[in-house]
Amino acid sequence: MIIGFDDTDSKTAGMCTTYLGALMVEEIPLPADQVTPYLLRLNPNVRFKTRGNAAVSLRFELGRKETDEMWRICCDLLEEFAVFDDENTNPGIVFLSEEQASGLRGELEAFSLRAVRDFITIDETKKFLKKHNIKHRGYKNGRGLIGALAAASFAFNGLIDWTYEFIAYRKPENWEEKRSLDEETVWTADTASYPRTWDTVDHQNNQIVFSPHGPDPVLFGIRGSDQSAIKDAFTIVRSEPIDRYLMYTTNQGTDMHITKTNIADAKEGRSYKIGGRVTAPPHTIRGGHVIFTVEDGSERVDCAAYEPTKNFRDLIRRLAVGDLVTVYGAFMDRTVNLEKIRIDSLRPRMVVRNPRCGCGKRMKSAGKNQGYRCKKCRTKSDLPEIVETDPGITVGVYETPPVARRHLAKPLIRCNSEKKNIYPSR
Repeated sequence: MIIGFDDTDSKTAGMCTTYLGALMVEEIPLPADQVTPYLLRLNPNVRFKTRGNAAVSLRFELGRKETDEMWRICCDLLEEFAVFDDENTNPGIVFLSEEQASGLRGELEAFSLRAVRDFITIDETKKFLKKHNIKHRGYKNGRGLIGALAAASFAFNGLIDWTYEFIAYRKPENWEEKRSLDEETVWTADTASYPRTWDTVDHQNNQIVFSPHGPDPVLFGIRGSDQSAIKDAFTIVRSEPIDRYLMYTTNQGTDMHITKTNIADAKEGRSYKIGGRVTAPPHTIRGGHVIFTVEDGSERVDCAAYEPTKNFRDLIRRLAVGDLVTVYGAFMDRTVNLEKIRIDSLRPRMVVRNPRCGCGKRMKSAGKNQGYRCKKCRTKSDLPEIVETDPGITVGVYETPPVARRHLAKPLIRCNSEKKNIYPSR
């Protein structure tokens, strides 16, 4: 049996769908190791979403009578904790049996991938659920059914690539208070577990990034590829009292949202990998954002390293017209919002300067169209000196820092075994 649910939280009033997942796990009459919780990030460019656009599903085995009781309990919990007062909170919950799912494997897989890479309407989701007689309940306009079904589908079909996140939750009486963390122990935990964990801190920008700031149940989340390393890191962190915690299997840090395309075929609100040639050099606009232009033979597109990407912008500023690059990021307002970049080749950087005389001195201009002359020995030259300079960057793959990284973006530390010329932000 698989339970999927989504859209229970709020941008302004807190709550977190993963917290509801932790509560539901405690109600399932099975040992914890017999329940698999999934945290699935969906299309990060969807307009109707909270910051992370996460849906949750739980997979377990129960008898028919116990399953019916779990449906009641889960719906009751959702109705108790979802932020119904927020006009943009529209919860949905789905119960998918293994028997039902077995006959729909391909359709469920296609649906879940579309939820991460594309857009799905509420109406088509409701039609799918009704057509296949999948047990569900939508609240208000039922938008949460989209994520609920997608999360349940991933839980059934599994993930091609996955990571983990261990989430620690606050006691309810502290939700409105400022979080209390011993920052020194956070840095110690990161040092002890990196690179098996990541995005706990941002070294270059000297920030702790694994803890949110809003009025919600989450105290912090430790992400990584090794459950043992994650748990060890958790034991090092000292903080305010923890109410409960849960380890999720997730598609975070996998680049699942990225597909390859050319510029002419790119669609608004999707995330892409696009190769091309730099045709307009980087320039900084108001706000500190850095923009450059790429063409791929089909069309041109602007690419942006926005101010929150911090030191990543310094790398982008070193690009030049003629460089070949592959850009990764969301296609929004006809602009690629950079998440990472692969520099495939660099055009030689040539500098024109006054020639050097045989005496060692640099010649001076003799006047317009009159060449150059050495003031010391009066030697003349008609031609300037043209030399190649260091571009300050090398061919390879670069990423935005943890402070600006999207949940789905694959950290380059996970790519070190796959290819050379990988330059993680740390």
